[in-house]
Amino acid sequence: MNDRPHSGMLGIYLNDHLAGATAGVARARHLVRSTHDRPLAEALEPVAAEIVQDRTSLLGIMHDLDVPVRRHKVCAGWTVEKVARLKANGRLVRRSPLTTVLELEMLRLGIEGKTAAWQLLLRLAATEERLDPGLLDGLLRRARRQQDVVEQWRLRQASAALQQGEATRSRRSPGLVAHPFL
Repeated sequence: MNDRPHSGMLGIYLNDHLAGATAGVARARHLVRSTHDRPLAEALEPVAAEIVQDRTSLLGIMHDLDVPVRRHKVCAGWTVEKVARLKANGRLVRRSPLTTVLELEMLRLGIEGKTAAWQLLLRLAATEERLDPGLLDGLLRRARRQQDVVEQWRLRQASAALQQGEATRSRRSPGLVAHPFL
């Protein structure tokens, strides 16, 4: 019995992750460029560079497995990331502190998806000789490190944004008391 995944299903799976990787690259680069927090940008620059490398590694794995790239999915991933920038953030013209928090959360979710893909491919490497377990293990370790960096900064940015929001709200409406039934 052949334990290899059906090549059509694996192709769909990998192309979906390539679309996500394309969005992740765009998200990480945008976040580094657009944040006004220099320490955050400096912390994310190496993560963004690694995300680019991870996408390249995924393309290499797809090549090794003879999985063709579905350009329409790559374009869809790029488009979805651009559209996601249009979300409401409580401000019309400039970035809100919540914008950075939400962008970090989106980046974190992308890294979590990538981590899941590396885990699955590492498992498939037991029966698929074209998959390099050493490469996949390294990619998995790097993704977990990326998750840690992004999560640390997400928590910092969220705390700062929420505290700033509370301070602004209390300055605008001093003396208001919440109704007990609301």
